Order: sequence, then structure tokens, then C-alpha cells
Amino acid sequence: MNRRSPHRVSDVMTRTVVAVGLDARFKEIVTAIDQWQVTAVPVLEGEGRVVGVVSEADLLPKEELREEDATMIGQRDRLTDYAKAGALTARDLMSSPAVTVPLDATLPEAARLMARHGIKRLPVVDGDGVLKGIVSRADLLKVFLRTDEEIAAEVREEVVDRLFPVSRRNVRVEVAEGRVTITGAVRDASLIPVAERLAGAVEGVVYATCHLDGPGSV
Repeated sequence: MNRRSPHRVSDVMTRTVVAVGLDARFKEIVTAIDQWQVTAVPVLEGEGRVVGVVSEADLLPKEELREEDATMIGQRDRLTDYAKAGALTARDLMSSPAVTVPLDATLPEAARLMARHGIKRLPVVDGDGVLKGIVSRADLLKVFLRTDEEIAAEVREEVVDRLFPVSRRNVRVEVAEGRVTITGAVRDASLIPVAERLAGAVEGVVYATCHLDGPGSV
């Protein structure tokens, strides 16, 4: 995790992924979910192209509606659930098209995609839609495992050295548990808000603040 920002999905994803084919049967899918302790599995066709996802929510109607009185009103209101309750294979159980994320997506892009669709895991695909990994909410948090030293080095190199090349010897960067504090004196005070914003955008930073003095202090 010592790579410079921004990190990509390919940096944090899990590369060993449990997946099933279109013809995988109901109990086979349940067994895979239980064995691998996941909440969903991608469904693949051909050379590994992701065509759907079967989640626990897709499987539950078979149990939930087992004793349900399938009246016409009930069926009309929950047609999809009733269809899945009677489904036997991934082809009929899966939610499709699958919500996927490309290998080169940034972590904020993946996080927004998860939030928008209310899901916890995303299949990661290449340009042809072929499965390359899986990224979870926990994976997106891995950047916060970067050490304070790694973060400080990146802030100095990517923020201080670039914005304040003349004044950099007068600028100090301190990081404690991901919280960045930049202090010192610089020649161009107009860049202080920019420095604070860029420091906050460094992967693994929890909070960033600048206490910099402008011209007259250097």
C-alpha cells in the first residue's frame, strides 16, 4: 500500500474469486456462499464474462415464500420474487445486468457505485467484461492502513514540494493516525487552501489542515 495516490480498484481488490456458471444449481450456489463466507457470487459465461450476480437476497424468496398463499394479488405485486422462488439455476436466479467496476476505477468511484446501488461487493472486470477480481467495502478501507510515514512522505512530495518549491524547507508535515497537519511559512498564501485540499485527497488521510503563514514570514 505504498503506491502514490490515487489508488485504483486493482490495487486493493481480492483476486481469488468464487463464481458460478449460468447453469449452477440452487444448492451449489448456497454451498459456495456458505463455504467462502460471501454474500453474493458473480455469474459467468463464455471465457469468464460477468453476466449477473446471485446474492443472498436472490436466494431468500425460495424460503420466504415457501408457505405463502400465492394469490393473484400477491403474485402481481411480487412477480420477480415468485419467479426466483421457483428458480433452480443461476440463469434464473441472478440479478442482471451485473453492476461491475473496471480495473482502473479509483476507490472513490467504486465507493460511489456501491452506495448508489446499495451493494457491498463489486465484480472487477477488464475491458471485455471478463472477471478479474472482487472489491468489497472492506477492501476500499485498506488505504487507511497506510502508515503515517508513508502518508507524510507523499504529502511532502506531491503537495509541499510541488506547490511551495521555494519555501519547502520552511514547511513541516506531521501525520498522526492519518491526521495531517502542515505548518510553516510560504511565499504564496493563495496556495494554502489548495495545499489543504490536495493533502486531504491523499489516500489514507483521515483529515488534513494547514497552519501556514504567508509573505512576510519567510
